[in-house]
Order: sequence, then C-alpha cells, then structure tokens
Amino acid sequence: MLTSSQIKHLIHCTALVVFSIWLISSLLPVADAESEKLDPWATYGYLNTLILYILRILVLLALPQVLLNALGLLCYNAFPEAVVLKGSPILTPLICFRIVTRGDFPQLVKENVTKNLSNCSEAGIENFIIEVVSDRALHLVQRSRIREVIVPTSYRPRSGAMYKARALQYCLESDVNILSDDDYVVHLDEETIMTSESIRGILNFVLEKKYDFGQGMITYANGQVINWFTTLADSIRVADDMGKLRAQFYIFHKPLFSWKGSFIVSRVGAERDVSYDHGIKGSIAEDCYFAMHAFMKGYTFDFVDGEMYEKSPFSSWDFIQQRKRWVQGISMAVRASEIPWKYKALLACSLCAWITMPLSLTNIVTGFIYPLPVPNWLNILALIVSAVNVYMYFFGVIKSLSVYRLGLLKYGLCLISLIFVILMSAILESVAIIMALFGDKKKFYVVKKDWINDEGLQSV
Repeated sequence: MLTSSQIKHLIHCTALVVFSIWLISSLLPVADAESEKLDPWATYGYLNTLILYILRILVLLALPQVLLNALGLLCYNAFPEAVVLKGSPILTPLICFRIVTRGDFPQLVKENVTKNLSNCSEAGIENFIIEVVSDRALHLVQRSRIREVIVPTSYRPRSGAMYKARALQYCLESDVNILSDDDYVVHLDEETIMTSESIRGILNFVLEKKYDFGQGMITYANGQVINWFTTLADSIRVADDMGKLRAQFYIFHKPLFSWKGSFIVSRVGAERDVSYDHGIKGSIAEDCYFAMHAFMKGYTFDFVDGEMYEKSPFSSWDFIQQRKRWVQGISMAVRASEIPWKYKALLACSLCAWITMPLSLTNIVTGFIYPLPVPNWLNILALIVSAVNVYMYFFGVIKSLSVYRLGLLKYGLCLISLIFVILMSAILESVAIIMALFGDKKKFYVVKKDWINDEGLQSV
C-alpha cells in the first residue's frame, strides 16, 4: 500500500515525464518540417549559418546540470515524510548556529534569533548556541545560549579576504573560536528561519558522524510574501535543491556543481582546514569557493533533511544584483588556478550555460525565423533541457506554496502566472549576466532585508 508521500512523488514523476514527452512530440515535428530540404549555407550565408549552429549547440551546456536535476527529482522522494530523530539529542556535540551580518538590519536579526531560539527549544535540541557575527554591535539580549561576536575593523585575514568571507574567517581564528574540531557549525543568513524538521535533520546528520559537510533545502514563500514575482522566480531554486543538490550529495557526496551559502552544516575541524581565507577571488561567492576547496581536499558531503525558510529579494533590482554577484563570484572560482579542472569542470560547464543564456534564449525566435537542418538527437536534447527547466518552476511552487493557506483561486493564479514569471526572470537574469561581465567585479552587493509592515514596524 502506497503512502501519501509515495503517491505524491509518483504523480510528480509522471507529470515530469509526460510534460517532457508532450513538449518533444509537439515541437520536434515542427522543427523537422521547417528545416526539410533546406540548404542553410546557401540560404543564410556561411557566417550566419555558423552563428545559428553555435546558438543551437550552446543549449547543450546546460545538459549535465539538467540531467542531475532530473535524476534527483525522479529517483528520490520529492515529498518525503516528516523527519524522524534517529538518536538522542543529548549525545550530540556542541552545535553552533552561526549568523553572519554586517549589522545593517539589527531588528531583523534580533527577531529571527528569538524565533530560532524558540524553534530549537521546541525541537528538543540540548547542546547548542546561537552565534551572531557582526561588523557592528547589535546589543543582543544576553543569554547563556546566545553569543555576539564583533569583527574588529582592524582585522585583516592573511590573504586579504573581504566581506562575508572575512567575518567567517574571523570566527575560525584560534583566539575567537570556542568550538572543538568535532563540534558543528550551522551557517544561516540573517533572514533564515529554522524549522523543527530542519533541526531534526541537522541532529541526524551530526549523530551519524559520517560526512564533513551537509546542506538542506530552503523555501522562499513561507510567512508574508513581500514580492510575488521574485518569490515565484526563486521557485526554481527550491527544485534545484530537491534535484541537483540531492543527487550530487546522495550519489557522489561531492559538490560537483557547488552549493548555497546557508543551511550549511560543517564539522568545525574540516571548516578550519578549508578556511575562508582565499583573497578577493574567494570573497564574492565565498560559499562556492569554499565548496571547491573542500572538494579538492577530499572532504565528503551529504544532503540534510528538513527545510528552512528565507525571503526572496524584495525588488527586481535586488534580484538582478544578487544574480550579478553570483555570476561574478562563481566566475572567480572557475578561473582560480589553484583549483584543478577535474574539480571544477562541471561547475564551469554550468557557469558557461548561465553566461550564454541570453544567447541561448535567442533560439526561441531564430529557431522559427531561421530553421536549420539538425540531427533529431540534438533537437530532443535541447527540448529536454527546456522541459526540465520549465517544469522545475512549477515543482518549486508546489513545494513552496500551500493551497490551504492561499486558497484555490490564488494558488491557481500563481501557477498560471509562472509563464510570465519565467519569461521576465530570464530577461532579468540576462541583464544581471551582462552587468556581471562588464560591471565592477569586486563589489559585494547586500540586498534589502527589512520592510515596513502595516503597523509601520520593521520586520520580516
């Protein structure tokens, strides 16, 4: 007898396969018919034909990532049961929930520290502290389980690491660090809210003592949604967690395509060995650079069960600036000479697919205006890339939003509006890519994280 969780997963798998087959069967005959008996070299000229073929082939750069996403979404239950604690919380080493902030949003940090402290108590965790690392004093309420660390303005890491990497490295210095090598750090962003599920997942990961690093899923639509467009656009990140992230960690236990900067669980000894002190090139996307160095050093990774909540950027401008920083930071990691290509090859392929996305998108237009005779396998692979990427948006919304909370009408409108969201998201990401390639390469943009609610209070 199948459980509710298994039935949901089976429906999801069927939907992904059926949607992919439908898209291929609908568009493949059109592509074949339009290119039949056409000599593009004579019709368009050699240079134009060469450019058109390059544009078609560029789509395949995304294929490795798409296949891993499909593998994770199909092979592992996408609607898992509630996380069950596999051991006693009393047996865990000290777990430090570390929040790094510039101190720009003190009220946000204070509120979320209180929420997370309460969630830890409810989850039954015994041996833990919440550590807030800030560039300026936040004057948190003094409690036994809360530690506030102020990064001195005079502190300079040996390599010249900056921004968040600088603060993270300060925590690892021997005269600042209070953790032993066998303790664990859970990295959170300012706006991250833990759940009982994620805390139990962390406890299970720590109790297993098998892997050095772990990461879990983050959703962006819990609580009050500030910007519906950016929240729906981030739904693909949820699917990415359940697809690519799970597959690379469950199967290979390596960050083949890197990872994100929050909901990270690290064994302290491993984190201190890898360090965040990698100069400016490791400071723009410090999470990616760290993951590649840990990969290079042979450390192992696993997926952590449960989910945490965050907010999507509050404006389209912040959305663009966030993506711009990611592109620039990942580019620095890929270009780093000290990281051998065997560790960063798939990351480089993914980055190239992202950077060339504005060019790949032109196939939507040029494919109809300038049909080309290409092998069926190339068209099929290109359509698989499109089908999986589009489906991931819908899956992410289903995982993030509750029909019971929104109501059937609003929930349906969110799904329908995804067509517009996917298009606009592609345009904004294309703008971000162009800005990343031609803009300032060493700026760490911090998105806005506070807002004014109906009562006029700053909150998230």
